[in-house]
Amino acid sequence: MRVSGRVFLRRGTGGGVPSSLMKVVLISSNTERINMVTIPLGLGLVAAAARRAGHEVTFLDLLNEQDPGAAIRRTVTDARPDVVGISVRNIDDQSRDNPRFLLEQVKPVVEACRACTRAPIVLGGAGYSIFPETALAHLGADLGVSGDGEAVFPALLERLQAGGDPSSLPGVHVAGRRAMTGPSFTDNLDSFPVWDEALSSIADPAAPDLWIPIQSRRGCPNDCSYCSTAAVQGRKIRARSPRQVVERVALLARAGYRRFYFVDNSFNIPESHAFEICRWMKELAPGAAWRCILYPHLVGEELVRAMAEAGCVEVSIGFESGSEPILCEMNKRFTPADVRAASELLAAHGIRRMGFLLLGGPGETRETVEESLVFAGSLHLDFLKITVGIRIYPGTPLARRAAQDGMISSEDDLLVPRFYLAHGLEPWIHERVARFESNP
Repeated sequence: MRVSGRVFLRRGTGGGVPSSLMKVVLISSNTERINMVTIPLGLGLVAAAARRAGHEVTFLDLLNEQDPGAAIRRTVTDARPDVVGISVRNIDDQSRDNPRFLLEQVKPVVEACRACTRAPIVLGGAGYSIFPETALAHLGADLGVSGDGEAVFPALLERLQAGGDPSSLPGVHVAGRRAMTGPSFTDNLDSFPVWDEALSSIADPAAPDLWIPIQSRRGCPNDCSYCSTAAVQGRKIRARSPRQVVERVALLARAGYRRFYFVDNSFNIPESHAFEICRWMKELAPGAAWRCILYPHLVGEELVRAMAEAGCVEVSIGFESGSEPILCEMNKRFTPADVRAASELLAAHGIRRMGFLLLGGPGETRETVEESLVFAGSLHLDFLKITVGIRIYPGTPLARRAAQDGMISSEDDLLVPRFYLAHGLEPWIHERVARFESNP
């Protein structure tokens, strides 16, 4: 079979029956420590799914490799893979003042693999899924998978093993061709692995800044104007069985891990799922500390109390603005009063609070910036991160607004980072934020 100038052959020789196994190398290309030590959970779950399907998987995380190129050459040469998968976590660092285009760090990974093997190179990961066609072309790989990789990647391996054309598979992208389908999402997440032992081999329980990532649900229906989550996970909420999730947490806790991070984009949506997670954490993993992300709309004391009793020690509140008109522009479903109520409940129950402001979007003025800074200061948070300028992602309402306002062209693929910053705020906004951060 030929795809984009490369020939993919089924395994086996002499026309006989192909081997039941594909040899696969999976590489986490991330070498950034943005905010915290990152464990490649998504790639680990893909590895576990590929093993379940009967394939032989070699896993390589480049985060702690002193010489990533040498590690790739050694791993690929030793494994002699039929397929190489590369996970792309971040496209850039989302910093408008000094943006770093992180795909340039992935290019040498693809090139190092090319130098060692003729096996097809497949891209995946959250960052890749936002830009499936442009990132594939930019990095010069052969194929890409978007959506739920635990289902898409094994299906791709099966198709390649049989020597078939993968282009018709849901969630598969082929270099040089327009995708025939969009990302593929599975309703039943309980059919997927929760963890892979390859992750345990790279996660040191003694590391002081390590939080083990756990995902209990996917999908987000909130439709915030700037957000790319729906492109990666879909809009429909798809939840795992809370007990299944916490049983894995309990196993990891018994192995020595004591801190966990529920990476669900909104832990409290749906609230019933959050209550069940708390119930099982209290019963099956007492003593484990954990953190999560809360959507600050109608957060009740009963839930916050349940979280605290179940070991929650820290919450991220992405309230983004303290100005109600700006929250409406962002299509948020909460008000500053909701944020304050949630923050006070968390503080009352001894849960640390991390807040985030996202300044400069459509409608932002000096007055709304001041309003947000005063509001954030009044919450007395344990940590506050302020971002000036909003990263524009394709297909979002923010992208359409940026094109209308002449900040980008409607033909811009937005792979190289572009940012929305309302006219008339520079340079004042940078000076004002600096003064606030030095004396909040």
